[in-house]
Amino acid sequence: MKQRIALSWSSGKDSSLALYELRRSGAYDIRCLLTTVTEDYQRVSMHGVREDVLRGQAAAVGLPLTIIRIPRECSNETYEERLRDGLARLKDEGVTAVAFGDIFLEDVRRYREEKNALAGLESLFPLWGRSTADIVDDFLRLGFKALTTCIDGAKLAERFLGRTLDRDFFAELPPGVDPCGENGEFHTFAFGGPVFSHDLDVALGERVRRGQFAFCDVLLRQDIGGASQGILQRDR
Repeated sequence: MKQRIALSWSSGKDSSLALYELRRSGAYDIRCLLTTVTEDYQRVSMHGVREDVLRGQAAAVGLPLTIIRIPRECSNETYEERLRDGLARLKDEGVTAVAFGDIFLEDVRRYREEKNALAGLESLFPLWGRSTADIVDDFLRLGFKALTTCIDGAKLAERFLGRTLDRDFFAELPPGVDPCGENGEFHTFAFGGPVFSHDLDVALGERVRRGQFAFCDVLLRQDIGGASQGILQRDR
């Protein structure tokens, strides 16, 4: 019997490649995508992707969403409480492990393993320990499609925001920036590739800056008529 698992889903490229590897192994029954959404904005935390766009993405990969909602100003205690509740629900539904797209950050891995263990769940890391340059090569070779939704302005110029992740993008990254953005240099939204039933028809929306981070809105073209709702809030 295949192991029942959930996949921690950021909406980005590493999550998509992790899903590809999990499906390719044939060892897992992937029950859902697990995503943290900031409830004040109804957007994927850190990536800034609208919840309705996230739902369109999940439909295209053929998996249901389990959403953990956190407030805008979220303390660590509140985050862990809501994470604990979300993991408990997964366990009650027969899930025995959660998979992640992390690659080399040891402290992040330890944190995930500790929280999952407290919930009685295993942790899986299908991309762990691989060269990020090799991951980028696989991502491009397999035909995945993604764009940047958030950049750290202290590490990247704004011209990298809203860019499609092609070979030119990676070739232009400054020295010291990880090709997968594993140190938080940039975050992405995947909209096509081998885990998708079809490419999502997306358009870029408003660009805003919040502190040192710049965000680019992503819209599904069929929803553009309602794009005035839920725009990223500007700093005041």
